[in-house]
Amino acid sequence: MPLRSTARTNLVDLVIEQMESLIAGGEWQVGTKIPAEPVLVEQLDVGRNTVREAVRALVHTGMLEPRQGDGTYVRASSGFGAAVQRRLRRAGDLEAFEVRASLERDAARYAAQRRTDEDLTTLRTALSVRDQAWKSGDLAAFIDADMDFHRAVAAAAHNSVLAELYDHLSDALRSTLQSVVGAPVPESVRNQYASHEAIVDAIEAQDPEAAERAALAHLSEGMAALRDTPDSTDSTTHTDRAKGAQE
Repeated sequence: MPLRSTARTNLVDLVIEQMESLIAGGEWQVGTKIPAEPVLVEQLDVGRNTVREAVRALVHTGMLEPRQGDGTYVRASSGFGAAVQRRLRRAGDLEAFEVRASLERDAARYAAQRRTDEDLTTLRTALSVRDQAWKSGDLAAFIDADMDFHRAVAAAAHNSVLAELYDHLSDALRSTLQSVVGAPVPESVRNQYASHEAIVDAIEAQDPEAAERAALAHLSEGMAALRDTPDSTDSTTHTDRAKGAQE
């Protein structure tokens, strides 16, 4: 969606609305730099102060992030996503993983009930890409592929709220995934290919109970790896909750 000239009265709010639409629509993707102020002034046909106020407002919500000497970057795809990320920064890895686990279990169950043939093709492709990334030894690519796989499961659940919430969580949980992959556990636990394949097999068979069991197997391995990782939690209470999540 191209930027358009703004000629109405409440200019700051209208500019904010346009910027939010560009971010939500994916034209300004999370992690990318937005156009420089002079470019925005020209394209929006408003004054510098209007652009600055709009950017400042989105920085305040957490959707944008200024970087000294570099520009302004997109930090979250919505105000809600920014709020989730702020909260997760105050949580331990295990605590955040437990929230992710709850969503993944439901996503797997619903995906088994509602998946389409197109969803299944997407899941098989995502599983293959994930496996190739692991074999390449590229940790960053593997984590990206793992996140994409679980986003595909959430999308196959055909619940837009669940998918959006999981998307916000997964972006904020990259450090958690790094902790699991880097934990001093066997390679099969760090890779978890078998449990991921079992999730897809159950979704293909349209067996929600099997899908949930497969998701639980995957999640219990991840939680065990996090419990053995220093600084992933600050109390035994977290460990007790993690055990309960497997029941």
